[in-house]
Amino acid sequence: MAGGPERALSAGVVVVRRGADVCRYLLLRVWRYWDFPKGLVEPGEPPLEAARREVAEETGLTRLEFRWGEVWRETPPYGRGKVARYYVAEAPEGEVRLPASPELGRPEHDEFRWVTYDEARALLNERVRAILDWAHTLTGC
Repeated sequence: MAGGPERALSAGVVVVRRGADVCRYLLLRVWRYWDFPKGLVEPGEPPLEAARREVAEETGLTRLEFRWGEVWRETPPYGRGKVARYYVAEAPEGEVRLPASPELGRPEHDEFRWVTYDEARALLNERVRAILDWAHTLTGC
């Protein structure tokens, strides 16, 4: 029995930082496209481990607290059938940096921002905005 085409799975994290009066979300920009830290799940790699790895590789943040458990939400397929799965974690400390990717010889992203929910909604496309809305409700921010 032939199955459908295998989909590519990316895994990432909606990274939240709580302030005294507001929560901020970490967004990364490549060209004009904003998203949360994420990347392809390697063969045999559990998606949550891939999500943690991608956050560390792309931002330098290694202390993530999955206060809301290991729940996740996926985007509808995009591109050539790719799906992105996102978890939610708090990064209570740590400075974001955009290290050079060994494969590219430069950072994967052009910019990062810690933004409020409203600022994030204005920057994200509809597919990723749905993930933000889910995370915002989940965290109670």
